[in-house]
Amino acid sequence: MPPVITGLVVSIGLGGLVLFGPPDSFPVVQLAIFVVAFTIAQGLLVQHHARGMRISFNLTDIPLIIALFYLPPFWVVATKCLASVLYYASRYVREDIGLLKPTFNAGLTTGGTVMAALYVQYMTLGAAADPRTWLVLVSAIVITSLFTTVFISLMLYFMSGWDSVVKAWIGFTLTLIGPILAACVGVVFLVLLDATVWSAVLIAAIVVAFVYLTRSYMALRRQRQVLRELNDFTQLVVDSVASKRLIDAMLGRLRDILSAESATVWVPRAGRYGEIRLTSSLDDAGLTDLDPIPDELQQGVMASGSGLLLSPKNGTRAQRELLESSGLRGAMLVPLRSGDEVYGCLSVADRIGGELSHFVAVDLQLLETIAANVGIAVQNERLLDQLRYDAYHDPLTGLPSRRRSLGALQEALSITVPGEVVAVLMFDIDGLHEINDALGHEAGDTALKEFAERLKANAPAASFIGRIDSDEFILQTRLASTEAAVETARRLRADLQGSFEFGGVAVSLSAAVGVVTHPDFAADADELLKRADGATRQAKNTADGVQLYHSGLESESLRRIGLAADLRRALDRGELEVHFQPKVRLDVPADAPGSVAGAEALVRWPHPTYGLVSPEEFIPVANSTGQLGQLTELVLAEALRRSAEWAGPDGPLPMAVNLSPRTLADAEFPGKVAELLDLHGVAPERLTFEITEDDVVAGEPRLTPALDRLHEMGVRLSVDDFGTGYSSLAYLRRLPVQEIKIDLRFVQGMATDADDRAIVEAVLGLAKHFAISVVAEGIEAHETVAELRELDCAVGQGYYFSRPLPPDRFAAWLENRGRGQTRLRAV
Repeated sequence: MPPVITGLVVSIGLGGLVLFGPPDSFPVVQLAIFVVAFTIAQGLLVQHHARGMRISFNLTDIPLIIALFYLPPFWVVATKCLASVLYYASRYVREDIGLLKPTFNAGLTTGGTVMAALYVQYMTLGAAADPRTWLVLVSAIVITSLFTTVFISLMLYFMSGWDSVVKAWIGFTLTLIGPILAACVGVVFLVLLDATVWSAVLIAAIVVAFVYLTRSYMALRRQRQVLRELNDFTQLVVDSVASKRLIDAMLGRLRDILSAESATVWVPRAGRYGEIRLTSSLDDAGLTDLDPIPDELQQGVMASGSGLLLSPKNGTRAQRELLESSGLRGAMLVPLRSGDEVYGCLSVADRIGGELSHFVAVDLQLLETIAANVGIAVQNERLLDQLRYDAYHDPLTGLPSRRRSLGALQEALSITVPGEVVAVLMFDIDGLHEINDALGHEAGDTALKEFAERLKANAPAASFIGRIDSDEFILQTRLASTEAAVETARRLRADLQGSFEFGGVAVSLSAAVGVVTHPDFAADADELLKRADGATRQAKNTADGVQLYHSGLESESLRRIGLAADLRRALDRGELEVHFQPKVRLDVPADAPGSVAGAEALVRWPHPTYGLVSPEEFIPVANSTGQLGQLTELVLAEALRRSAEWAGPDGPLPMAVNLSPRTLADAEFPGKVAELLDLHGVAPERLTFEITEDDVVAGEPRLTPALDRLHEMGVRLSVDDFGTGYSSLAYLRRLPVQEIKIDLRFVQGMATDADDRAIVEAVLGLAKHFAISVVAEGIEAHETVAELRELDCAVGQGYYFSRPLPPDRFAAWLENRGRGQTRLRAV
């Protein structure tokens, strides 16, 4: 339909020329003047804003008033037609806007002039000073505007529908005062010209001054408008950042300010931030991810760091062709910056107004100014987002932190699903402190990241995973039952186990798992975590490393808390006791002098409420509460005192004391040992420190300096529970080890189990080869003693000889054992 409507308006214009017919006269000078006046005035548009309404009129209405009065209708239409053809032809030559639109505009101008000429011819004109003449001429201009609006509405109807037609007539009604004002100015000029031709000089001066002042005023007003829009835009950006709607509000407003059909922001993927590609279009109510701007142009702007203006007069030919291939007439692109770094691109495309409307250099400057504000706002928003992320996530593993995990757990508990339980599995990595001490914190960090990756890879779908403490992780998921939660914990623990390599060293990775479910065992998130933590601590003592929470653990946790406080009081009041268990030589008769090889000092705690508390229970409490050092010094001091008290002909009774890796890691510990040895007059070689095999292997690099110092002092080192870990005698030879104690599980079974006997025999043979003493612990039967003697084991220890005894009973045992021939030294 647009070509048909164009043909119709052209036909009306040509029909008017035929209807009027050429007159006999041919006023060349006058016609030339009017053609020039129409052509120049065609490009002069005056706009004024009053109370929110924009009043605009074209200055061609002024010479049209004069032409209607002085020229025959044919020449009025002909000069106006020639002027419009010249004007639109020049636009067509300068800009590739197609043939249809300039033809339609030229025909519309000619047709409107025909309507005005017909009206004036019908109404007839009087003298220039006659008010009726004024009214007729002004009415003719209104008729021209009405004709133009009718055919523009018809064109809009077929192109955009009724909404555009309604807007066109509203615009015509609101801005009708513009053509009327132009017609009134034309009438004033007509009256002046009719009075004297020389008034044309004054009219020309007035027109030039009026146009100049109007253009200056429009430019000034435009600058004020730009400043106002920038201020409004900046405030909009600030408000949008606060409401988390920055891009939504920013793109829509940007499109309005620059009168663009679309506005796009593109920020490529960077780190944890995904790609942002959003567009606000004139035809879409919301934002879309359809980017009209070619990627090559946006990438080029980001690479160059400079803005780009593309129009028929701007940009390279290749850039314009690339833009046209996307169906766009023009575009502006500017980089988004954060300091000197370019992180995105802001662009607008196709200025509203059709093919004749294009962006200019001033628009690019405005867009660059806007982009500077947007760049700062976006960067601030990303910074705030980063701060929020950091506040709720672990920086090492990227997993949610304890605070975020609590919130997620509470959200999960608020949703009840029939037939499902909310299961929380807490993982406590085994030996992380030892990894840090032995290989450094970088190795520990690697272990944490490796564990987090394995947990994410093996977790059930839709699970929430968080890191809530230095070596603790939680997994929250929904399962069919508590039993399913326990099975999932066992499966995950098996999947997570295994070694990873760090610095050429294979580091073992495993964890204890505590399980708690809602609504079975907990009502809120805090309670869930607390009970999961208790189950995890207990899981470290179970065979499979998995523990389901039950009510009994609650009392155990309370007992543990109470024991910590009671232990501190017991240490301060001297309520702990040291018992002694003898080490017996197996290669001499039981009643012979010298059959006692020494004794092991073992701490005991007779609690006033709980009775005798096992060392396996209170020593971990002492270790976790920082009381282990004081406890070790107490045992060591008592052992050395009794060693001197029970001295024989060969000197103080050899005494063994158990040590933990934490005590050995204390750089001041060897000095304290030397002071106690001097205080009690015990030679260093009469003192043996026992440390378990696993502790020796795990803490070797960290413990070696202390072990070397003790060895230089003459103190002996014994490896306890040998055979339960992964070390070898060849490995232990690198350390200052003088003794090993075969684990009681092998010793107790050797009389009935050939495999256990073979292990004991192999250890004895290798120890003899490496010149390391051997103690068999856990002897409870005569048959075991006979087997050990047959294998040439020199020293044994166990209930077969004696249980750990308090000092007075141990002294009596020594007397009865054969030391009675030697007077015990009195204190």
